Amino acid sequence: MTINLKTIFSGTVFSAITLFSPAGVDTSMAQECASAKSGNFLWYQTPAKEWMEGVPLGNGRIGAIVYGGISQERIALNEVTLWAGQRDEEQNDGCGPEHLKEIREAFFKGDVPGGNELTRKYLSGRSKSFGTHLPLGDITINFDYQSRQLSGYRRDLNLETGVATTTYRMGDVTYTREYICDYPDDILAVRITADKPGAITASFKPELLRESTYKAYDKGISFEGKVDYPMFGPGGVEFAGRFQLLTDGGEVGVGKPVKGSAPTIFVRSANSVTLLFDMRTNMFNNDYKDILARNMAKAEQTGWAQMKKNHMEDVSALFNRMSIRLGHDEAKANIPTDVRLRLVKGGAVDTDFDALFFKYGRYMQIASSRPNSPLASNLQGIWNDNLACHMSWTCDYHLDININQNYWSPNKANLAECNIPMVNYVKLLAKYGSETASKLYGCRGWCAHTVTNPWGYTAPGGDVSWGLNVTGGAWLATELWSHYLYTLDKEWLRTEGYPLLKQTAEFFMDYMVEDPQSGYLVTGPSISPENGFRWTDGNGYSASMMPTLDRCVVYQIYDACIKAAKILNVDKKMAARLQKDIKRLPPIMIGKDGQIKEWLLDVNRTDPSHRHSSQITGLYPFGQMSWTRTPDLMAAARKALEIQTADPNWENTEWSCGNMLGFYAFLHDGNACHGWLQDLFKTFTRENLMTVSPKGVALAPEDIFSFDATEASVAAICDMLLQSYDGAIEFLPALPDVWKDGEVKGVCAQGAVTADLKWQDSKLQRAVIHAQKDTQINVIIPEGMSRKAGKTHFSLKAGEQVVIE
Repeated sequence: MTINLKTIFSGTVFSAITLFSPAGVDTSMAQECASAKSGNFLWYQTPAKEWMEGVPLGNGRIGAIVYGGISQERIALNEVTLWAGQRDEEQNDGCGPEHLKEIREAFFKGDVPGGNELTRKYLSGRSKSFGTHLPLGDITINFDYQSRQLSGYRRDLNLETGVATTTYRMGDVTYTREYICDYPDDILAVRITADKPGAITASFKPELLRESTYKAYDKGISFEGKVDYPMFGPGGVEFAGRFQLLTDGGEVGVGKPVKGSAPTIFVRSANSVTLLFDMRTNMFNNDYKDILARNMAKAEQTGWAQMKKNHMEDVSALFNRMSIRLGHDEAKANIPTDVRLRLVKGGAVDTDFDALFFKYGRYMQIASSRPNSPLASNLQGIWNDNLACHMSWTCDYHLDININQNYWSPNKANLAECNIPMVNYVKLLAKYGSETASKLYGCRGWCAHTVTNPWGYTAPGGDVSWGLNVTGGAWLATELWSHYLYTLDKEWLRTEGYPLLKQTAEFFMDYMVEDPQSGYLVTGPSISPENGFRWTDGNGYSASMMPTLDRCVVYQIYDACIKAAKILNVDKKMAARLQKDIKRLPPIMIGKDGQIKEWLLDVNRTDPSHRHSSQITGLYPFGQMSWTRTPDLMAAARKALEIQTADPNWENTEWSCGNMLGFYAFLHDGNACHGWLQDLFKTFTRENLMTVSPKGVALAPEDIFSFDATEASVAAICDMLLQSYDGAIEFLPALPDVWKDGEVKGVCAQGAVTADLKWQDSKLQRAVIHAQKDTQINVIIPEGMSRKAGKTHFSLKAGEQVVIE
């Protein structure tokens, strides 16, 4: 049924716009986007020689890196709760309301050196058992062949199905290995087959990094132990795991292990072999051994064929919510992924590779963060290269941008349920952060600072210069409001989102004080993450009252609570207080040098080239400034970025590239965005498309895998194609010249809508907006799309769509 637009637009007819009910759903764009399926693979012509060349698998709990070896296969294994450390009951023994008052008095008197000295004295971190996430180790498979004549080698990862495959011929026998990390059955499975009977002879041996005791049994090996990794303090989880073989034909035997090492299982002349793996820890459940046993028995009964079917249906249902084409380079899918990356690093323009990286990022979100994940993704997602856990910064949760970036993409990239582990982690932080808020600051609500872990560490980090980001937990909590804006899930807002936002606001209602000089409500002492300023005495300092990041985060939390309370018709008194207080926050200010000020003080950075750009969070991700409302702030934000990145010592990293993508998307500069994406590829992307924190940054002795840039880039690419800001949706706001022709299906906007867009010669040809729920949206229609361009309002029922062409 077609609805006459005269009934919607008060007599104004837009001949180029048609509104459909579900019965009239247009499918042509979906069919066209589906033609790019061949671009959904990473593939290689040689085995991986190292971890960063292997392909990643994951189900939100178990992570794996597959090497695809010929004589020896190696699969690196992780589980998201395999952590060192323990609860630190002394973490909050410091400061207190009286000392907090003393510190603030020094700052309000203008005594910045004295305020910093007191801050270091009372608010330096006291962690004794922080811990880190750890890798489990590897399972190796050694193969014995009748022939050594190798041909036809290929290994790949199908992003659409989440199935990795290695295939090759050895003599006249074709061998195939398929690997899945199955979310429905919560298991890792490897299927080994040959096209001739009895051709599989191999040995299987765990090579674990964690000290374990082993037991061999019929076609399997079990192991258990307790994490012992004292680098970041005592403590660690207990764990147990199992490798189980299911064979068709042949013989199976267990070799006698050397004392202290794992046993080896031998398979001779089998037709096929299926390897099952699972492991559990006692982090959240003391019945972990029983859970392991039940799950392995269930997987064995289910069998490979059904598990693979379950897995493929699960992954493809999420992956296929979106498709993307950027230009006409699909033929380059026939070039191996590592070769394509080398060409891009050399300066080649490959728009289909840009699209492949976007697809890969969505796949990685699906692999790392699912509704049943026991923890949110950490600095390395759910994988672990055994490098970050040896660094002083550990493989943990950094809340001064990194973990935040991990969760910028789900709402925009049509994977909203991937937010659930993040929401649950905010609950954990709120639980333990309430003690930090009370003991350290004498406040209600909760807070968490720069670094956190699963053990409830919410106190400041070890050094004030990086550890006193008092709005770290609140910054992550802003994603709760974003989740609501994109889903309009009112029941979730009532039961989960708003209660957590309210507790976050309560902390700042108690914590902030009036600046006697300006009358503003301010936080402090606090820092602008990992940076400092030059004071009049010529020295550099970190702590001050109300850095700009704090102002932006508090504004976002207060604004969310005011709006949520109105939507839910609750807490009118609190909302009235917040409405009054939000007006007393300092505005985002421009300094004497024309940049956005990073601190309430008008001071200069001690390190102008530093990688953090925290003062511009009001631009991105918060959207508290725009070209329509605050053009002066937009120009000042751009100037700050240009000065920072033009510095000869500019400290670029993988996550800062992702951050720049977002900044320039909201500045509506698509060519700059594409430049930063190419920088990410050229400098920080490895053969398996994982990104790295580079050697030298934060004292890293070598490149170390980091997850944040991947998801920040996915979010920013969504924002280049479709943006929600100032209460409206804009199409193609930051389209680069090299993406002049393309299409995207299923990109999300605020208001619980998805959009399908098709453009040619950099002009939008067609847009289809789908309502997931009853919604009211404003759409900015570009010039040339209809007889009347500009902002247009639509009221849509769930399931309806509007076509604009």
